Amino acid sequence: MAVNWQPLQENMFDAAGGNSAFYRQGHYVTGAAQGYLIDKKTAEHYHITNIEQLKDPKLAKLFDSNGDGRADLTGCTPGWGCDTVIAYQMKAYQLEQTVSNNQGNYAAMMADTITRFKQGKPILYYTWTPFWVSDVLKPGKDVVWVEVPFSADPQKTNTALPNGKNYGFQVNNINIIANKQWAEKNPAAAKLFAEMKLPLADINAENAAMRAGQSSEADINRHVDGWIKSHQALFDHWVTNALH
Repeated sequence: MAVNWQPLQENMFDAAGGNSAFYRQGHYVTGAAQGYLIDKKTAEHYHITNIEQLKDPKLAKLFDSNGDGRADLTGCTPGWGCDTVIAYQMKAYQLEQTVSNNQGNYAAMMADTITRFKQGKPILYYTWTPFWVSDVLKPGKDVVWVEVPFSADPQKTNTALPNGKNYGFQVNNINIIANKQWAEKNPAAAKLFAEMKLPLADINAENAAMRAGQSSEADINRHVDGWIKSHQALFDHWVTNALH
């Protein structure tokens, strides 16, 4: 499996047997972030850098899409891990009076959010990377991450980054994991799993292509072959290292 999130899924990994059951070496993807974003135009015009500022009803009202006077946050699909954290944070940051945490089908809610952005309206949403959303709404160009006033999540973890910024969620690594016995019998494959690394931006772009309709098995194989061809020397280096 190529999508083991660490530390987000560490409890699940440990419960399934952890390092005694699985081979997990190297990081396939690094810097996988989650958090809250708003459109850059509104952020700059109103100097919004922290979600706590939305306790101000005047600022919150900017992101109101249904006329109730409260900011509409595009949240998570109910039952997802992020859903629990967002609900916890809305309470911890005292935003329940001014922000509506909208839950539902995430893809459908984000489609509405993107439409609002294209109409020039303010948007407020949660997302994670790597995912297609950050290829459509590019952080730094179209949207900006907003900080949280302090760490608050059900696990009581410190979410502050080394540079002092705090986006409310720990930055994760995404790892390839394999059955430990299988990995021991196939050392070249195990070494390849430890060597391989993919840039976040490339995954965002491929997810966006899938969302645009290129989602069949043949399409995905074509994406893979295209990536390998344009990174042939790196790919060959991985394979050579794995075989030695």
